[in-house]
Amino acid sequence: MMPSLDHPIFAIRWARAPASLAIGLLLAAMGQSAFAAWDLQQLMDTLAQNKSGHTTFVEKKYIAMLDRPVESSGELVYTAPDGLEKRTIKPKPESMVINGGELFIERGQQKHRLQLQAYPELAAFIDSIRGTLAGDRKALERSYRLSLEGTADRWTLQLLPLNEKMLAVIKRISIAGVRDQVRSIEITQADGDSSLMTIEKSATP
Repeated sequence: MMPSLDHPIFAIRWARAPASLAIGLLLAAMGQSAFAAWDLQQLMDTLAQNKSGHTTFVEKKYIAMLDRPVESSGELVYTAPDGLEKRTIKPKPESMVINGGELFIERGQQKHRLQLQAYPELAAFIDSIRGTLAGDRKALERSYRLSLEGTADRWTLQLLPLNEKMLAVIKRISIAGVRDQVRSIEITQADGDSSLMTIEKSATP
């Protein structure tokens, strides 16, 4: 026989309900606070702790006129605060070295040296990568509108160009990572072409 609503067992259950509800609300609030604590500045501070890095990459470029993506692979070397080198090994050797305000490019016997201040759109693109690796929020916000999604364990930083000339070339840059490590860089161009660089593993210098 089912006990009546005024039975002591129901009194105990109803007494426990507010406590359970309060605990649940407290845990939910704690979870929201923890999530809210993870913001753009915290990401920048975390990334800024990296003083150097040596990784391998695989890059796929998706071009509308081609049936298959163009794939290349090699190594990335970062030295804080503004040194970055991209060494392509396959399909053809190529080296791009960024040191401060200069860009050095070497392809076979051809060597080029560029002053980034003479190419503001190129400089802004390079700073999107270099600024993220360095955790330099001010450098990024000079050229992009920033938005952050996800958590510390899996985050995505969206960079939208502010400059109209650059926006005519690049629609969006998405940089994804885990804690203090950048894992991928995706570039969506205004003409619909795109590229995805996956940073796979540490390499021995």
